[in-house]
Formats: sequence, structure tokens, C-alpha cells
Amino acid sequence: MVFDPELAEIRFGCGLSPSISPLASREAMLARLQGPDRAAEQFPIAGTETILASVSDFARLRKLRRTKAGSSEAKQAEKDFKRFRRKHLQQRDLWFRQLLLRHVTTQDSFRERLTLFWADHFTAKGKNRAMQPLAYGYIESAIRPNISSRFEDLLIAAVTNPLMLHYLDQFRSRGENSALNKRQGGRGGLNENLAREVLELHTLGLEGPYDQADVRQLAELFTGLSYRVNKGFLFDEGMAEPGAETVLGRVYGGAEAELEPVLQALRDLARHPATADHIAWKLAVHFTKDQPAPELVAALSAAYRDSDGDLAQVYDVLLNHELSWEPELGNVKPPFDYMASACRGLGVDPAHLTGWKPKQMRQNFIAPLRLMGQAWQSPVGPDGWEEADAAWITPQGLSARLRWAMAAPRRLVEALPDPTDFAGHCLGSRANPWVMFVASAAETRAEAIGLVLSSPAFQRR
Repeated sequence: MVFDPELAEIRFGCGLSPSISPLASREAMLARLQGPDRAAEQFPIAGTETILASVSDFARLRKLRRTKAGSSEAKQAEKDFKRFRRKHLQQRDLWFRQLLLRHVTTQDSFRERLTLFWADHFTAKGKNRAMQPLAYGYIESAIRPNISSRFEDLLIAAVTNPLMLHYLDQFRSRGENSALNKRQGGRGGLNENLAREVLELHTLGLEGPYDQADVRQLAELFTGLSYRVNKGFLFDEGMAEPGAETVLGRVYGGAEAELEPVLQALRDLARHPATADHIAWKLAVHFTKDQPAPELVAALSAAYRDSDGDLAQVYDVLLNHELSWEPELGNVKPPFDYMASACRGLGVDPAHLTGWKPKQMRQNFIAPLRLMGQAWQSPVGPDGWEEADAAWITPQGLSARLRWAMAAPRRLVEALPDPTDFAGHCLGSRANPWVMFVASAAETRAEAIGLVLSSPAFQRR
């Protein structure tokens, strides 16, 4: 099977670039995943611990504002809080810029795509202003370092991250017979959110071999998983339900509440055959088409089972299976991928974007993303963004893409490239005659580039 470097960059990476040569082989793509994370080093984003420290300061200043209300110090306390809140939230826009520049400049673009895939698989978001920036730290600390590890390591890192525990209200969940619940007269309660999503979304899948009893037992096992803003993740024995729990016929825990039985349950779920099928199907959909070839899904699932969930081995099979390389582009790019590949195709200079202020990032990227249907880091539910093409090919979404394609390039590069050259280097051999015609026949250079970016050939991968 002949390797197609252009198709590799389009389907498995961030798109073609005028200044970055595609990798020459599948082996090179896989090897990059095992090497240093150059893009993260060049464009750093804070991790969970650093952002939690900022959340702690946010809470401290908010409390100070409240306690100083009505005193002579109230005005200064209010001013300090508002200044810090603005800076705290603006940082999100600057981290968005860092993420975008990783996609624009990387020579390891399979890593970027996998990071987005797994961040979506383990969707979590901040539910208040203070916690919203933590979504970036969650990906940096829990997702990105584990995309080529065993799935169980990635699962544990995601499930025990403070953002996930916050998002699914796990930090409020307590056992009916827990020490804390007894001390407070039974005022607390069990929360099944995390247990349900771990079974339904993260591991076994919606049609997996579990029932409501398994959900409840796993929820009781999860009691104790918590966090503190000033400490990070912790296992709170006082909130944990004592005794053993049975999940999918296996018994976990005992008289003493401990973290290890929780981790073992997650490992067992990660190694379940249903999890192999679920992950295989999702990878095949994401990287090929909405209805992937059953043979490809079966091959990925077999690689997962045979390796006990070694993701690097699953990716090896994905990149070496002939059904992964069908020449027709099968998936519509979600809005962020569309924008990022456009910037990469335009050869946007990192130094140019580095000079942009948070407001410019919001106006030129984050606000248009919402109009395209992808409110950044704010998916509707824990199942993340839709993979189906129909979710993105809507009248409003297409209109927003066209408006962005016509206006944004002039702001992103100092001198627009020749349209036919642009079509050739951002689409390669997929620059079909229609695309080349509109690139050469449009009245202005900006219009021609906008039409190329709006073409079906560019919007698919």
C-alpha cells in the first residue's frame, strides 16, 4: 500500500502548509508521537495545578469583596476582584491562540488531532466563570500526555482530574453510610453522573453490557473521588461509601474506603471487550467517515484487545489499514479544525498572531466558532461534539464559514498569496478543476482565496 503524504496531512493531521513538508511515512508519524512534544514546548499552555492556583485567587478575591461590602475598603476590593476576573478570563483567549498556533506550525500534526479527539471523548468543562479556564489545564495535564499510553492510564487521568469531578458533580457525591453523611444527618446524597458517563461514554458505550445496578454500584465505589481548589485531586475517605461494590460481576473494595479499588475498576473497564469495540468505532468514525468500514473497526478493536488497550498499537493499525486511505475525503472538518487548517494553509506567521490581544482572538476566532456551531469548550453535554457531517453542514454553519473565509485571511496574513498557488499548496492533488477555476476567475485575490476555503474540497478531510 503506497503512502500518500498529502492525504496523511489532510486526513490524519492539521492540513497542508506552504512551508512545512508532510512526513514521508507512517513510521515517521508514529515515531513523532513517541518523541518530545515540540509544539507544546514552543506554545505552552498552563496545566491543571497552575490554573487551580488562579481559581483559588479568584475565590479569595470574590470572598474579600463580599466581606468588605459596606466598609471603607469595599470600593478597592471590588476593583481588585474585577481586574483579576478580567485577567483570569482573558487568559483563556490567549491559550486559544497557543492552541491554534500549535496546529499552524507543528510537524507532528497527528498528535494535535489525537489530542482533540481524546479531549472530546472525555469532554469536561467549567460550569462557572472561575472554573472555565481549567478546561485548558485539563487537556494539558490529563489528556495530551497520555494519548499514546494505555487507554486505562488516559481514563484514570481524565476521571480523576478536578475539572471532570467538578463538571459531573462527583465532588458532591457521598455515600449514604459515609462518615460525613452520618455526621451531617444524611443531608448529602449519591450522584451517579460520573459513573453513568464512564460506562456509557468513556468505556463500554451506550449499548454496553451494563445496567442501572452497575451504574449505582460504580457510583458508590466512586464516592470519595473529590478535589480542593487549593490542593487538587484527593480521595476523601469521609465521603466514601463503606463496604464492597459489585460492578459487572466483579467485587471491589471492602471494609475500608480506599482509592485503589476505584482505580482497579477503571482498569478493568478499560480492558473490557466492549470498550475495545467502542473506542475502535469512534476512532474509525473520526478519521474516516460517519459509517466506517466494519473491517477497519474490527481490526482496530482486535489491536486494542490484543495489546490491553495500548493506544500506540491501535494507531499503528489505523495508519496501516488500507481502508483508512480511501482517496475520497469522507468527513467534514468541524469548525475549529476548519479554521486551524485554513491558517495553516495560509502560512500564518506566529509572530503576527502573538501580537493579537484577547479581544482580537475573540472577534476573529472564538465568536465565529460559535456561529459555525462550535461554541469553544462549551459543548452541550458530556458526549462532546457531534461527529456526523450533518451537524456541521447547516445553513447557518455554512454561511458563517463563508463569511469567515471571505474576511479573515486579509487580517491573518500581510500579503495574500496567489490564489492558484494557494489552492495548489493547501489542497495538493485534490485541487480539482472547479477549485482551480474559481481561484483564477474571481474578481479579487481575497474573494478567490475565500472561495477556495469555502469549497467542499477544502472543508473535507
